[in-house]
Amino acid sequence: MPTAAAKRPKVKHPFFARIYPRINAFAETHGGLDHRKELLADTEGRVIEVGAGNGANFRHYPATVEKVIAVEPEPRLRELATRAAAESSAPVEVREGRAEELPVPDSSVDGVVASLVLCSIADVPAALAEAARVLRPGGRLYFYEHVRSADPRFAKKQRRINMVWPLLTGGCNLDRDSEQAIRDAGFTVEQARHFDFLINGRTTPSSPCVIGVARKPEN
Repeated sequence: MPTAAAKRPKVKHPFFARIYPRINAFAETHGGLDHRKELLADTEGRVIEVGAGNGANFRHYPATVEKVIAVEPEPRLRELATRAAAESSAPVEVREGRAEELPVPDSSVDGVVASLVLCSIADVPAALAEAARVLRPGGRLYFYEHVRSADPRFAKKQRRINMVWPLLTGGCNLDRDSEQAIRDAGFTVEQARHFDFLINGRTTPSSPCVIGVARKPEN
């Protein structure tokens, strides 16, 4: 009988994987760079990064991080992440894998980083359950996500656009409440900063964002 991992389709988004580095570079020039630094400032010990993309986070890990295991399922992005790892001051090991089946043992890391990835994961509850599995008791989940707007009118606009958005953006969804999903998975959100990521002073469908830290229970 096939395992759950065997049943999951391979992740491959060749068009999005080609354009994402340009999208990320544009976002970083408009504030995304500072967001990544804020996300990772307090990471420490052994860390697993879920959906590492092209490795944009690697250069921002502080000296308190002993090792980063970067998991990325998309082949082209994983290749770019491997190149970025070779230039990172932090020790980074890039592995093939999915958020729903992380390739590390139980309670083996101090931190899990989810950076602009919960929007596109097929099974968010399963991914967050995996994050909890691999974290040591009391370990932290560091998250930076664009989310559904708290403004009902803007959220309605996001839902309309989301009818086609995932087809163009590698499965990304505009209308997820990632912070609530983290709470529902049993994490305690210790801090969360909500803001609109503006581009040249203007909102985009993915402007509503949150950067935060959540803790796995000690027990």
